[in-house]
Amino acid sequence: MGRYDHAAYVSLTMEFRCNLKCIHCMIEGTMDRLAPESDAHFEEILARNARERRWTGLILTGSEITLRRDLPELARRARASGFSHVRIQTHGMHLGQPSFCRRLVEAGVDEFFVSIAGSDAASHDALTLVPGSFERALRGLETLDSMEGVETLTNTVVTERSYRLLPDLVDRLAHLERLTQMEFWVYFPMSERDEKGLVARHADVLPYLRAAVLRARALGRAVEVKNFPECLLGDLGDALVNGQPELHIDPDFWREFERNGFYQCVHRDVCTSRECLGLNTAYIEKFGLEADLVRPLPGARRQGWSRAPA
Repeated sequence: MGRYDHAAYVSLTMEFRCNLKCIHCMIEGTMDRLAPESDAHFEEILARNARERRWTGLILTGSEITLRRDLPELARRARASGFSHVRIQTHGMHLGQPSFCRRLVEAGVDEFFVSIAGSDAASHDALTLVPGSFERALRGLETLDSMEGVETLTNTVVTERSYRLLPDLVDRLAHLERLTQMEFWVYFPMSERDEKGLVARHADVLPYLRAAVLRARALGRAVEVKNFPECLLGDLGDALVNGQPELHIDPDFWREFERNGFYQCVHRDVCTSRECLGLNTAYIEKFGLEADLVRPLPGARRQGWSRAPA
């Protein structure tokens, strides 16, 4: 179960450049042709929220939002328009500069969603392909940890190369007092095949994912797991949260996203889950339908299976 109400946030994709080369990047093949949301659309969202008070939080995201030099100004304008919270989603490299952290906080950014790929410098940097990226992100989290009114979240993509690191990753960040939520996003390619060999079998991931969830919760942190069968999580099923804030992004992204083919499961017609995304096409192509592994959740059948937010 997460700490934050996704319905209270709106997310704007304001940048499509990135200075990391993460092997698990979902959009590396489309970044050059996807267009960020325009400044005019940004202003429309601010004006709409000022009128309607539909959302309390604004998320500024992109391939790497901190590459926008006007990021502090975007945050200031958002707070001035009435948003109570401004969050940035970032790989954290630029947060390694304490002065940059202070500029963002002073401008109104009070939530930082930071991607952490591995449990230490060696594993993280091997996944981002940029030496020093772990130390800079960690330095940023530690800098933010000393600032009043700030909350941090982390995101980790779970792949064949990273799932064994999850428990140690939680332990490595245990000292951060302002880290309120940890998210574990199980990797899927925006394709029908796992061409990079990064899709991990759910049965292999499960013990490490469970250990990470339990360790994070023992530290008092909320946890969200994405894109994993709810039935396999058992008593930790409440950690599965596939909902997301309303996302404003180039429509071409969704055309690529739909290639993943979620909601495939042999128990789809009888399972009572309202959160599970089932299996995707690339997973099934690699491991099959896993009929001997997945199980339908018991209980009264509800009308229709869950669907990802548009």
